[in-house]
Amino acid sequence: MIPFRDENPTRRFAYLALGLVVINTAIFLFQIQKPDDASLMGQFAFICEYGLVPQHLLEDPGMVPPDSCVGINQEHSRFLGLFSSQFLHGGWLHLIGNMLFLWVFGNNIEDHLGRIRFIPFDLTVGLAAGLAQAVIEPSSQTPVIGASGAISGILGAYLVLFPRKRVWTVVLPFFFLPFKLPAWMWLVIYLVLQFVFLGAAATAESDTGDGGVAYLAHIGGFIAGVALIKVFSIGREPPGPKLPTGTPAPAQEW
Repeated sequence: MIPFRDENPTRRFAYLALGLVVINTAIFLFQIQKPDDASLMGQFAFICEYGLVPQHLLEDPGMVPPDSCVGINQEHSRFLGLFSSQFLHGGWLHLIGNMLFLWVFGNNIEDHLGRIRFIPFDLTVGLAAGLAQAVIEPSSQTPVIGASGAISGILGAYLVLFPRKRVWTVVLPFFFLPFKLPAWMWLVIYLVLQFVFLGAAATAESDTGDGGVAYLAHIGGFIAGVALIKVFSIGREPPGPKLPTGTPAPAQEW
């Protein structure tokens, strides 16, 4: 399912969500300008350097060749990849899909949290997503990249804050038949699919590094978003349209 719009207007323009889209796109354009080969100046080396390599994060890899993925990743602090990996993508479809999800759901989360809290929230749930993937595969030398873990955290936050809003979506290949679902239903389906895909990948003994998907990062990020959105919302107004000064509160319905 691909969302393209929600029925949830914001009170102000989501400059930070748009900024994340621009930054991710700019980094990807920089990445694809590098040679598409295995050289130390190539795209894969760039991903190795700034991706999240679980073995470097959680274990002592020992003596490894400096030109190996782990060796390249060791050029920086083991913790850098938890953040820098959130801005790397494996291809145009990976980037476009993530940025679409970020814009559809992230603008309302930014509107609710405010511009001071939104970026820390995004990075925190992205960090939790990366840790979830790394803890399951602590010896993996395959770099984990992408904003989808953090965006899954935004989806989890949306489920808590706006469960009754409607989300317009399409299902490929029937892109010409858009329909809308309650946000809670759309997001529950999304989460269930992550578990289904994770089970299928485990059954097939697939590897997240060879064109695979880090489904545990999606699940971990989503759970982190559900768990942390109320913490980050302390002191903020409840979600919903802001009434002009002097406007009487709506009557309660029995």
